[in-house]
Amino acid sequence: MSSGTLHSFEESMRELEEIVRRLERGEMSLEEALAAFEEGIRLVKALNERLTEVEARVEVLTRSESGDLKVSPLSSPSKE
Repeated sequence: MSSGTLHSFEESMRELEEIVRRLERGEMSLEEALAAFEEGIRLVKALNERLTEVEARVEVLTRSESGDLKVSPLSSPSKE
């Protein structure tokens, strides 16, 4: 993802998981581990931004007391 191309959320998650596995193995030099950690932080920020964007678009379907479906934004859930 460092090439500036836009990856899917799933691809970015796989890349982050691979970085975590490499860091956990502890087989990298300090410089490699630092670079991997920095890339991981960048991925976490990008993934978090993507989740925030998606969350803003999500709508929750709920049923009213009369049984009708209604759409309400995720940010303001209905009180039960």
